[in-house]
Amino acid sequence: MNASLSTFGWVHTGLSVIALLSGIVVVAGILYSRRMARLTALFMASAFATSATAFSFGGFGPAQWIGVASLALIAIAVAARYAFHLAGAWRSIYAVATIFALYFLVFVTIAEAFKRVPLLARAAPTLTETPFKLTQLVSLLLFVGLASFAARHFRYHRAVNQPT
Repeated sequence: MNASLSTFGWVHTGLSVIALLSGIVVVAGILYSRRMARLTALFMASAFATSATAFSFGGFGPAQWIGVASLALIAIAVAARYAFHLAGAWRSIYAVATIFALYFLVFVTIAEAFKRVPLLARAAPTLTETPFKLTQLVSLLLFVGLASFAARHFRYHRAVNQPT
């Protein structure tokens, strides 16, 4: 991590870590049809905050377009879960939107790792080299597989002792 990162940069990075960690657990919950109300709220809020704060880093380039896409997916997932209560097709829409909202966070994390980790930066200094492209491709294929599975199999089974 860059020690000269601004306070705002550290807040953005902290939000990103919270979103990534909570998102991994939420996606696992989706895959196992587990209701995780608090973690889902934490993921949606932190993913929204990290995507929104990314616009403060100057310019409007590929990273900001990813932010726009991420914010759209988060809005869709929030609507599916909280406004439409996962009824009918909204259940699959929620699962896919949530998984791809996490994917965009992972995409940016991979790019940041290739920029900041010396070994990775030497392997792909311009982020156009094969190691970077392969890493992103593997990540994309993993998330497409997860979303495909979740769209077909995601169900919430309400257990007696399971919080809502």
